[in-house]
Amino acid sequence: MHPLKKTVSAISLSIALPLTMMGSMAHAGENMWLYAKGTDTRPEGSFEAKLSDIARIGKDSGTYRFHDIRPEIEYGITDKLTVSAEAIIFDHTFSGIEEGNDPVHETQEAEGGSVNKAQYGGYEIALKYNIFSPYKDFMGLSVGLGFEDRDQYRLDGADIDQKSYTVTLFLQKNFLDDKLTFVMTPKVEFERRKSPDVLEEEIAFDFAAGVAYRFMPKWFAGLEFRHQSDYLSVEENGEFEEGIKPSSFDLFDFSLGDRFQRGNYLGPTIHYAEQRWWATAGVLFQINGGGGFSKDGKNYDEHEKYHAGISLGYEF
Repeated sequence: MHPLKKTVSAISLSIALPLTMMGSMAHAGENMWLYAKGTDTRPEGSFEAKLSDIARIGKDSGTYRFHDIRPEIEYGITDKLTVSAEAIIFDHTFSGIEEGNDPVHETQEAEGGSVNKAQYGGYEIALKYNIFSPYKDFMGLSVGLGFEDRDQYRLDGADIDQKSYTVTLFLQKNFLDDKLTFVMTPKVEFERRKSPDVLEEEIAFDFAAGVAYRFMPKWFAGLEFRHQSDYLSVEENGEFEEGIKPSSFDLFDFSLGDRFQRGNYLGPTIHYAEQRWWATAGVLFQINGGGGFSKDGKNYDEHEKYHAGISLGYEF
């Protein structure tokens, strides 16, 4: 090969390789669904800013809209270990919720028949460690640990003191040269919630699964399933509710109590990705549920008719 051609080839390779690496880095943390997440972690020394808003809409009566808004920052400590921190902002608007659907109905009555307020709800910090890569190994696997501190209750925005600890597994399998992606995200959450004269201990299970297909450059169409249930114990004035087996997760006193409620959701998602930013939108409909305040095979105290969300990310 002519020396000039060799020089040009070497220069081209030296430019193309970093650009290729940057392209793979740019999408390391994108969310392709509302709740399900893949196994990717941030490259060492890189940041990503995210903003998500999942609106949970509709009870069986009245009007109900709750925006769960979360600005988040992620940082790659190493290529395999990512740390994240997010603020929690709640925006509740509801009225006309029928009697018995508590705590939402109780709060509505206490506020004069309707609630419309936005407030800071708390914060969450988390670690995510990658064990196997979906691009190099048979399938991807990561594990996450999180801590959440809340001052407001998710369902109605009431004042609480809640501490939560989470353990999450991230599983991912890619096909067709990464055009088709399957993920599963099982999570266990241990919550301890305090309000005047009431102590609640809850073990909650959250399972999300998603599939997405790249149908054209930069565009992914997906489908997502989510299950959420909890095993709740309520101690009021030092006494547990009669006939209900309580949950406990103290170090030497662990027990899974009676299941309080459950809800299952299913719906489509759409995802778009540029080199350094991405956007995802989706809507999940409650297909069935039970326990708590339920009607016609669906749950309406802990759950809603549907969840509609959007999330944005920018990497730098």
